[in-house]
Order: sequence, then structure tokens, then C-alpha cells
Amino acid sequence: MMRFKKTAAAVLGAAALATAGFAQGQAMEQFVPYNGYWVGPYAAGGSGYFGGMIDYLNMLNARDGGIGGVKITGEKCETEYNNAKGVECYERSKKKGPTGASVIHPLSTGITYSLIDKAVIDKIPIISMGYGRTDAADGRVFPYVFPLITTYWSQATSMISFMGTKSGGMDKLKGKKIAHLYHDSAFGKEPIPVLEAMAKKYGFDLSLIPVSHPGNEQGAQWLQVRQIKPDWVILWGWGVMNPTAIKAAAKIGFPRDKLVGVWWSGAEEDTVPAGDAAKGYIAAGFNVAGTNFPVIKDIEKNVYAKGKGEMEDKSRVGSIYYNRGVVSGILTAEAIRKAQEKYGKKPLTGEQIRWGIENLNIDDKKLKELGATGFMQALKVSCMDHEGGGAVKFQQWDGKKWNVITDWIPGDKALTRPMIEESAAKYAKEKGITPRDCSKES
Repeated sequence: MMRFKKTAAAVLGAAALATAGFAQGQAMEQFVPYNGYWVGPYAAGGSGYFGGMIDYLNMLNARDGGIGGVKITGEKCETEYNNAKGVECYERSKKKGPTGASVIHPLSTGITYSLIDKAVIDKIPIISMGYGRTDAADGRVFPYVFPLITTYWSQATSMISFMGTKSGGMDKLKGKKIAHLYHDSAFGKEPIPVLEAMAKKYGFDLSLIPVSHPGNEQGAQWLQVRQIKPDWVILWGWGVMNPTAIKAAAKIGFPRDKLVGVWWSGAEEDTVPAGDAAKGYIAAGFNVAGTNFPVIKDIEKNVYAKGKGEMEDKSRVGSIYYNRGVVSGILTAEAIRKAQEKYGKKPLTGEQIRWGIENLNIDDKKLKELGATGFMQALKVSCMDHEGGGAVKFQQWDGKKWNVITDWIPGDKALTRPMIEESAAKYAKEKGITPRDCSKES
């Protein structure tokens, strides 16, 4: 089983130092905070994700001399997936580097919620890639928050579409039972409004089953599942909750190919610890596993071949969480590159990089240039749309590896967009925000 073996003491010590390969104090540098978690019940996800992101940006430094001649620098801060610590790390990192923090990656829905108001005041963009507030996709109300690639609401609709297809058509969902087994946090609760709307639209019965943090005790929840006898169970988990749920499903005889995980429940660290119980388990994903992509080959050549890789366990390179971090690195770098087109090849402020994110257009041609064809989906961001993509693929665990079993399945934006705008408008009213006029943005 793959493990990330840094101790808390080692991580906290490293938090005071620049990441290997980065040099603080240089004039031509762009500071990117790494406010994440390398310890605790969610360490596997945090370490893999930030490992991929750090390695990608280090690769750009080694291969290209940075972005437009500007070196990327960074520093770790341990949040422990804790909202208060996430805010502390944000405050600690926001003024570092010659122009302050470029962009924040909270890797936590709860921390994202806690930083929204601060980001607007400090003019530092938040990339909540595949997590956070879905209504932040309405950039008129949330100019500094970007739930890029795809949101929880989009994923929830794609999940139900997948279940409908497997059932013989969306009309066949009528009368079916679907249970939402979720991490009892802002993360787990986020898709509930959309699932309830889809239950009403398609006529299936929805059961909501919360699991308390960190999720290693689920006996009562799976007793409920056994009593309800659902046709499908959505696993909306994180960290140790996931293998615990998979093993519990096997124990009561619930079919693993009827257990469908959120993209934070679909990594090797979720299935390997569950052993044979995980075989047949299905999960959504907005990136794929594997090392046979030019972008990963470049990381291996320019970083690991020189002994400077972030991952202590190199076998994790190419894993789901690691590759997701690489996607995050790509988005960060391309936002900086886009902003340089307007503001010049120099260290940029968070406000300038916010413009770069909002004007991202990573099409198929760009994906090929990045060595990421088939690695991630294309996306186009705008003032109106801070999501930019909206599709997922489904993958199935065969006991040893993930196999992609669908093409990209788009979210139901006809359903979610009106809900996004309604929720964003409500937030704007509560906060006294005047939504931007996107026709005046460029």
C-alpha cells in the first residue's frame, strides 16, 4: 500500500522553508502558496495533490526557466484540513513574495468558504478546482473564486446520468432508490440541493446518510443502507472514509459496481487499502491516472531524474491524486502565462492573475502543446462562467488499477445554471454585493 510517510514534525519544519528548488528573495519570482495537508486522515489526498502541483511548477522552472522568465517560488503551510488553520495559513502567506500570493489552492470546501470574503478584500484569487461553492461559477458575484474544471453540482448530475444510462434510460430511474452517503461537512452537503432537484425530476427516492469526520466509523450508516436496500449508493467521501465505506459495502454484500464515488473517493489510496473489497467499485474523475503522457514524462526527466522530486514514494507519480495536482499546476501556470500577455513578463499581483484565470482558454490545441491530451478536459473560462468545463469520466477499479469506462459525460447545465444564478443572487443580496456587468469585462 502506498503511503506518504512524513511526520508532523518534519512537515511543520518544512513549512518554514521554501520548497526544494525554489529560491526566495529573487526579484523575478512569482510566489505560489502551498497551503495543504501532509498529515492526518486526509494526508494521502493532500500529499498527492500538492506533490503533483509542486513537481509541475518545479518542472517549468527546470525546463523553461519559469514562466516568461519569471521563476515560480513556493512555501508549504500545514492546514490539517482544518478551517481555522486554513485561514491562518492564508494570512501567513498572502503577502509573501515580491507581489504577494498569486493564487490560493485551499483543497478544502470548508476552507474555501472561510476565505471568500478575505480574497475579495485582498484581491487574491482562489482556485477551488473540483470543490468549494458551486454557485461561485457565477463570476458576476464571485469575481475571485474559480471552481474550475467542474463543480460538485455538475458532477452530481453526471452521476445520475450515468446511473440512468446503466438502468436503461433516465425514465427507468423512476421508483429507484439512491442513497447519498456523505462526509458530514460543507463538502458532503454541497451536492444535496441538486440531488434533491433530480430526485423530483426523475422520480427516484433519495436517502441522505451523513458520516461524521473523519469517517472511520460507519456501522450505523451501513445498517441504514441494508435497511433501505438502495439500487445505487453515492459515496461522497474523503480520506479514510472511502476504504472504510468500500469494505463496509462488501461486508453487507452491497454490489461495488452500484457504489459510485465522488472524484475525491476515486484514487488508488481509496481502493488499495480496501483490498479485494474494492474490485468493481466505480468513481467519477476529471483527470485520469497513468504516466504515459508527455507532461508526466517531462516531470520525470526534469525533476525526478535530477533527484528533486516532491514524492518520497515515486510509485505515486501518475496516480489519480498526483495527476490531479499536475492539472492544478497547469491551470496555475497557464493563468500566470495568460496574465503576462496583458500585464507583461514580470511578477504579477493576485488581481492581475485573477484576470488571467478568468480569460483562460485551454482548447485541444493547447492541451497538445502542454502534453496533456487525454489527461484532462478542455475548458474556457469567462466572467459569467468560472467553471469552464463541466464534464467527468467514470472509471472502475479492477483490483490493480483504474480503467476508464465512459467518455466525458457533461453535467446538466440546463438544470444547474438557473440554480447557480439563483443561489449566487441570494448570496449577493445577503452580502450587499452588486454583481458585475460582464459585458464591460475584457
